[in-house]
Amino acid sequence: MAENFGILFQWLIFMGMAFVSIIASLMVITRKNPIHSALFMVLTLLCVAVLYVLLHSPFIAIIQVIVYAGAIVMLIVFVIMLLDLEEELRSGLKIVSSKVIGGFLAVLFLLGIFYAAVAKSPAGQTGTYTTEKMATNVKDVSEVLFTKYLLPFEIISILLVAAIIGAVILSKKRT
Repeated sequence: MAENFGILFQWLIFMGMAFVSIIASLMVITRKNPIHSALFMVLTLLCVAVLYVLLHSPFIAIIQVIVYAGAIVMLIVFVIMLLDLEEELRSGLKIVSSKVIGGFLAVLFLLGIFYAAVAKSPAGQTGTYTTEKMATNVKDVSEVLFTKYLLPFEIISILLVAAIIGAVILSKKRT
């Protein structure tokens, strides 16, 4: 009886977080204020972290909160506030073209999702670092990240620094 209650409780948490995540992600793309969109994005990412906890992957949930909800969204908010997009939003000159491009990209992503769901993934060789091993063992994740994947990690770091510098240069007032 107690086990059935635990499964029911997990199912209710899953359904609640999935519903909140879907609503928050819709709010991300429908809000006109970019700061509100970023805050709804934080809510979406926190709901996904709860889903990772339900999947018994606490390390991935913590990384989700620290890296995505913490660092990346704060970087987005920093750039939005630095660029002062209020003037751009008030002008409304490029609204039609951005809606057309956004609609095209949405259809393209939807087709990609359908293809990924229908296509059979090729069965390849499994390495020493399996998904189950990486989901729970922090030592193994850090060992792989800082040995085998050190160059891509550093390239992403340089790319983020270049994006911040570019935002600062673009936001400087011309005198």
